[in-house]
Amino acid sequence: MKLAIGSDHGGYELKEYLKSYFDKNHIDYDDFGTNSNESVDYPDYGKKVALAVLAKPYDFGIVICGTGIGISIAANKVKGIRAALVYDELTARLAKEHNRANIIALGGRTTKKEDAVKIVNAFMNATYEPRHQKRIDKIKDIEESYDE
Repeated sequence: MKLAIGSDHGGYELKEYLKSYFDKNHIDYDDFGTNSNESVDYPDYGKKVALAVLAKPYDFGIVICGTGIGISIAANKVKGIRAALVYDELTARLAKEHNRANIIALGGRTTKKEDAVKIVNAFMNATYEPRHQKRIDKIKDIEESYDE
């Protein structure tokens, strides 16, 4: 399994904590930034991770900003991305099982570090349930019916 991870300054500390966990547990990842607590714009990092996930070398992505809201909105602007803002193990599991999410978003200022590990593990260990495909197809239809 390989994942893409990125954050703005508000998610930097949580991203670094997760990377440390990944290193200790031999989970393969690429970090798409940012690389400090200096203020940056979350859309830049949401887009980088979203494009990486679409390129298919990654099983999924994790994006982190202060609340997870802004960066999830930005990632979802990339056609083919289903980024879910998750806040506990249940929402992480259901994001994959029901919504076939390919990115999860976390809040660096709203998620405890220990909880973030549990959330990521719940998502990684969940399996998409194909019985929900009709709904995923409807989301894709909406996405394809509007061009900017």
